[in-house]
Order: sequence, then C-alpha cells, then structure tokens
Amino acid sequence: MSDWDTVTKIGSKVRGAGASERETTVRGKSALNAAQRSGAIVGTEKKFSTANAGANPEGQRLTKVDRADGPVATKKVPDDVSKALAAARTSLKNQKGQTMTQKDLASKANVDVKYVADLERTGADFPSMDVVLKLQKAANVRLTGSNIGEPMLGPKKK
Repeated sequence: MSDWDTVTKIGSKVRGAGASERETTVRGKSALNAAQRSGAIVGTEKKFSTANAGANPEGQRLTKVDRADGPVATKKVPDDVSKALAAARTSLKNQKGQTMTQKDLASKANVDVKYVADLERTGADFPSMDVVLKLQKAANVRLTGSNIGEPMLGPKKK
C-alpha cells in the first residue's frame, strides 16, 4: 500500500485504535459520585488561585465568568465617568475655537467616535482600558481610579 492509498481522518467523530476516552466535565456532586462509582478516572481542578483574590478584581471577574452557566453581565459606564468626560469635552476648544465635539475628541485620541459616545452614555458597555486611557489623555481628565473628574497632571517641569 503506497502513501496515496492511505486515508487520514480528521475530526471530532474519528477514533483510532487505542484512542482513549474523551475528557468530560461533570457539574454537581451527584454526577461526580456516579463517575467515581463507575470506576472512571476522576481529576478535580479549581479555577481560581490566590493571585485572583486580592489586588486584581478583573481576575475575580474572569473566575466568575468561567464558573457561570449562563451569560455574565458586562461592566457598565458609571454616571460619574460619563459626566466627567462630557464636562471635560465641552470645556475644551477645537482648532476653530469652538466647543469640542465627540468627533473632535475621538480624532484627537485616535479612537472611533462610538467609544466617546459610549463613555458619555451612562449604562453603556464599558470599552477596553486602552481606549479609556487614550480618551483620558486626550481630554486631560481622570476617568479611572478614585479621583474621577479631576484634571490630569501634566509632565513635571524642571
């Protein structure tokens, strides 16, 4: 038999000789006990570590997402962030000396106008942090941390 006559099957339904059972995940104590009684090989694994416990709340949220059976609500834009960005944008002037529009701020921060509109709308989905940091720098106002709405400090002068 030459190499041209052999067939390689790829896919989820294919089992070759000596193929082992697939790994399955059981949910609940009763399913775990039934698997142990049947003599199946059982391994347990926890999806959290001490790194998620303290300083990083995003790790805790990801653990919550891993454990959830259904959809998990996304972070929403708080009221103080939307008010701070809108106030900072209206206090800024564009090149024509007029109040800066959402489009002007988006082009200054090099992001899409949609992100500026989302951040100014309370209850909208929170955009990624890199977008928030770009807008924070372009509008010269803090949008993260405990002092939201305060102006950003410029570079230190010698």
